[in-house]
Amino acid sequence: MLKGFTHSSTSPQLCSLYFKGLVGDDSLAGFGVAICGHRDDILFQLNGPIHGSDITVLEAELIALKRGLTEAAGLGIDHISIYCDYYPIYELISFSGRFVTEENKIALLINDVKRIREGFKSSFPIFVAGNSIRYAYELARATIVSEIRRHVDPPRYVKLAKKSTCPICFDDDLKAEEMFCVGKCCHLYCSECMKRHIEVKLLEGRVPRCPHYGCKSNMTLGSCAHLLTPKLREMWERNIKEDSIPVWDRFYCPKPSCSALMSITELSKWAREAEVRRCCCIKCGESLCINCKVPWHNNLSCNEYKRLHPNPTENDEKFKDLANQKMWRQCGKCQHMTELSEGCIKVTCRYHL
Repeated sequence: MLKGFTHSSTSPQLCSLYFKGLVGDDSLAGFGVAICGHRDDILFQLNGPIHGSDITVLEAELIALKRGLTEAAGLGIDHISIYCDYYPIYELISFSGRFVTEENKIALLINDVKRIREGFKSSFPIFVAGNSIRYAYELARATIVSEIRRHVDPPRYVKLAKKSTCPICFDDDLKAEEMFCVGKCCHLYCSECMKRHIEVKLLEGRVPRCPHYGCKSNMTLGSCAHLLTPKLREMWERNIKEDSIPVWDRFYCPKPSCSALMSITELSKWAREAEVRRCCCIKCGESLCINCKVPWHNNLSCNEYKRLHPNPTENDEKFKDLANQKMWRQCGKCQHMTELSEGCIKVTCRYHL
């Protein structure tokens, strides 16, 4: 069901495109498009059903965007702002510089959108809250209401389609059992993408959070256990322990094959002698000196050991050479090494964020 009116002006002023694709009960889907002038006056509006089986939310949004851009180009508009309230769409049109080579429905729609945008002199995507696209939302909602011939409240009809789309890899043919739901916020991603996300965050030394834009929900080890390899589980447990021990209280076993994390405060309780502070590693059992942070120096006090070993060890020298080669920098507070992988030259240690 379509409705609209044309606008023949070829004014160079910036216009705005609002669009929305919705998926409702029984896979019914609809779209709404509104094009506004620089005073936010409506120049064109259109709505209609989306036909097809197993339409996903991402597909519906792309269809709405494609239709809106097509109509804007037909009106002779040269400069347009594209308002998005669905972050996967915003991310696609903001950062996609190349045509997608895959031959699936989503990839073809992405390429169509890119091709249409190239006909404008300028087109800028803007990410906004959902209530900012009220024109398009109401048009899409009206289509679905008309199609199912009954009035419903928005929260009842906007629900997950039978086939899901992962917002990270954009695979649009995923079954419910292939999706992972983040416990606290209920954002959905495919299990394979979540495995990679968790691994990257653990390698960065962080406890993983939900990857949804702006979401700060922490993920729990228990809810992700089925996605973890034994190595990743060990890393996660280590990160949790690191976060529970203040930076100034952390002590790592100096044995290269161990490097277990311990608390100096806890170790001090078990030190055999108050002055030399001898203790044992909680993991490998190696005798250690807390003061010198080295394996236990038998028959030597800490002062005597430092006097006999004023220079760094061979391993310390090798590590220093590697750090210089890789351009690592050491935090002056916690002594951890940091590496600049991208961005500006300013580096902030994660322990002091």
